[in-house]
Amino acid sequence: MNVIASTVSLSVDDMAACSRFFGTHLGFREVVSGDGFVWLGRDDAAVDLVVRQRDLEQPPRSRRTDMVVSFTVVGIDAEHDRLRREGANITTPLRQEPWGEWRLCLTDPNGVVVQLAEWIPPAGA
Repeated sequence: MNVIASTVSLSVDDMAACSRFFGTHLGFREVVSGDGFVWLGRDDAAVDLVVRQRDLEQPPRSRRTDMVVSFTVVGIDAEHDRLRREGANITTPLRQEPWGEWRLCLTDPNGVVVQLAEWIPPAGA
């Protein structure tokens, strides 16, 4: 198998809010849009996102999601500061995990959790 691209599909109640969130805070741009979907991409190695309108005829679901979209970044301190200035909904503040990963989470208006992570070995490691 030779994978040449990856896409994550998110079904949300408010496509426009999700698209704005990923564009404003994470640098995604609209690649294609159509009836009931918008395809978001970046010019780096980030996975593409297809944001789809949740089927409104289905019973409402909890706003909570078990899906986490995770991006490994460089300069997580600066990203944290920028996101705070922009007023992003940071739901897990920047912290270092015992294994050396620095991470923070933010959540879009639909409950999609986005994790930003950077590997910085602990002192003495």
